[in-house]
Amino acid sequence: MPEGNNSVVIQNLAKRFGDFVAVDGISLEVRKGEVFGFLGPNGAGKSTTIRMLCGLLRPTSGGAAVAGYDVAREPESVRHNIGYMSQKFSLYNDLTVIENIRLFAGLYNVPARLLKQRIDWALEMSNLKGQEHLITATLPGGWKQRLALGCAVLHRPPIIFLDEPTSGVDPISRRQFWDLIHHMAGDGVTVFVTTHYMEEAEYCNRLALIFRGAIVALGTPSELKLKSMKGELLLVECDPLGEALEILQSDPDVTDAAVFGRALHLVVPNAAAAVPKVKQFLSDHNITVGRIEKIHPTLEDVFVSLTSSPDTGKEWRA
Repeated sequence: MPEGNNSVVIQNLAKRFGDFVAVDGISLEVRKGEVFGFLGPNGAGKSTTIRMLCGLLRPTSGGAAVAGYDVAREPESVRHNIGYMSQKFSLYNDLTVIENIRLFAGLYNVPARLLKQRIDWALEMSNLKGQEHLITATLPGGWKQRLALGCAVLHRPPIIFLDEPTSGVDPISRRQFWDLIHHMAGDGVTVFVTTHYMEEAEYCNRLALIFRGAIVALGTPSELKLKSMKGELLLVECDPLGEALEILQSDPDVTDAAVFGRALHLVVPNAAAAVPKVKQFLSDHNITVGRIEKIHPTLEDVFVSLTSSPDTGKEWRA
């Protein structure tokens, strides 16, 4: 499997659990030093893919190479060359901060001559200098998050996998965490991160949108917003909003409708042609229309458009 300037190469990777297809033949490449985002709802297949790439779960078919090692044939070599941080924080809550750091340093075989330097770095990065003897369970979420990242990269791996690392963390801590990620990427580290936060996805160099185990779009955030929308987007300010939403969902000229703040976003095949039709349709149903105009889609608009289908309420697993 050719590597070149790529840290991760995936070709037709699939994972099935009995009759259930968790990952459905995905292919992509992640370049060295890139912050690559895997964006999708819960149950889309993100965590299953990450576990296969980390050598923790064997693929059913297809293949992948991480840091030049085959994830199926050389899982131990893969694990020695990556850092992994799970969405549940892979720390031991009953240990102190310094005990967690020393434990992970041992697990990652950090050389004794580098141990003090790496411990000092982890404490500095997590803003826990002078707090080494605090019990980890008592730490605020943002501090625990940075400590978990520090522990995951004590061995200075070339590739880091972060599986929904900011779930349940406040917005300020989340932004600080992303500053750390970009600093690492600036040093040449490849960062592969899964998320279902649209604002986080904007921080990535490139994104893969995954839905029901399959990649439905791939590109930079700007490319996805410009090129991946299935149709065009209208903003509609009207009253009453809830009734208008219900009515428009039955309009054959409207592909999708959703509430955004105090307005509606409508996906239509052609915005110019749809404006007078939508306005008349609402007026015929006694809905007062204020502003109606074509707008540029957000990443959330794109994702909803690409993943909308009659059975989106179906239960998923990953």
